[in-house]
Amino acid sequence: MATVSVCETFVSIQGESTYAGLPCFFIRLAGCNLRCRYCDTTYAYNPGLEAPIPDLVNAYRDSRAAIVEITGGEPLLQPGFRELATALRDLGGKPVLVETNGSRDISAIPAGVVAIMDVKCPASGESEAMDPANLRRLRPQDEVKFVLSDRKDYEWAREFVRRHDLSRCCHAVLFSPVWGAVNARELGEWILADNLPVRVQVQLHKVMGMK
Repeated sequence: MATVSVCETFVSIQGESTYAGLPCFFIRLAGCNLRCRYCDTTYAYNPGLEAPIPDLVNAYRDSRAAIVEITGGEPLLQPGFRELATALRDLGGKPVLVETNGSRDISAIPAGVVAIMDVKCPASGESEAMDPANLRRLRPQDEVKFVLSDRKDYEWAREFVRRHDLSRCCHAVLFSPVWGAVNARELGEWILADNLPVRVQVQLHKVMGMK
């Protein structure tokens, strides 16, 4: 029976992406190949517990959550990732999201599953990690996220969005302030001043005081 290494599973309100606000069953896979300076889930670096894929699918079904997200760590590092994502998708009728740091080939994400690709900005310390070919692999349902630590990150992300015309090759482009580092209103003012076709995203779950 195929397994994946799991850090944790839990139900919470989805706090990010265009699916924010929906009850979500999270499957956090263990292990990450990056070390972002602002990471708030460093515990996912550690080895997890092996879990059979059918057990995870059943846990999601039993949760009755509106959506499911596979996150990490970096889920695409795991050999069983594609089988897990496919099994969740094949339940039918509910969105399946995958959060990835963009360093691995996102074509491993099955058709019908939403990729949320986090393009790392300079303040993360990992801005060279993304596989540039992933920009060509984005599909109409996918989303691209930039986590911003300061004005320099914003300007870097702004030029990245313009250079690659991101708003035309995916469903949404998300600008998210690092929690406690960038004022969301200020970020909104920057975006309005530049007439940038992106969506402000705050971490709704943290605003609500949830996991």
